[in-house]
Amino acid sequence: MSNFPSTPHINIQDEIGFGKTVLMPGDPLRARFIAENFLENPVLVNNVRGVNGYTGYYKGVKVSVMASGMGMPAIGIYSHELFNFFGVENIIRVGSAGSIQEHVNLYDIVIGQGACTDSNWASQFHLPGTFAPIANFDLICEAVKACQEHGATYHVGNINSSDVFYGDHVDVPEGLDSVYGLKKMGVLALEMEAAALYMNAARYGKRGLCICTISDHVLKGVETTAQERQTAFTTMMKVALDVAVAMEKK
Repeated sequence: MSNFPSTPHINIQDEIGFGKTVLMPGDPLRARFIAENFLENPVLVNNVRGVNGYTGYYKGVKVSVMASGMGMPAIGIYSHELFNFFGVENIIRVGSAGSIQEHVNLYDIVIGQGACTDSNWASQFHLPGTFAPIANFDLICEAVKACQEHGATYHVGNINSSDVFYGDHVDVPEGLDSVYGLKKMGVLALEMEAAALYMNAARYGKRGLCICTISDHVLKGVETTAQERQTAFTTMMKVALDVAVAMEKK
């Protein structure tokens, strides 16, 4: 029997528990890929609702990887439980994003310094005005350092976390389209989770970061395949794992 608490979405099956840092891809298959290809002696520690979580060792440091599912409600649930019940200090989302800038290309890495959003996630915190969800500075610095060490093409800046995947852009003039608005404000890419992660991390005094690989380009109409999104984004994975190692003593 595990000595860890059980939540509606996490039921730890091994005494190894979670590491200080958890990598969170959206896709359970990507979580398994990371565990099987990068972690030493990975152990399945959670599989509630098929959302697999693994803990193993990377460069001698205990690290976990667990799927978050898609969207802010999903990563909001898992980050809340990991931060509050399982001693996790750092969550690094690793996933895909769609570029909305000409200079941000397929397979480039985007480090989300801040996360704009059309979500109402912040309303639960009863805040006046508008809250600006931002990543932890130490995580950003370590991610930049790791990108440079791996020779990766990377960009640091704002991303947009949307509740909508299939937006209705029919008959909307370009100047009024939301993508155009985000583009002119310098937002680099579109994704669906970071803002909720950043807000939960801020609320509970923890650290969050979103590192994405560009899987499609909204402006150029090019994209990667589903298989590539599952397994080909290995540089991003190595960057996130190196950040986990660097943060172990912080």
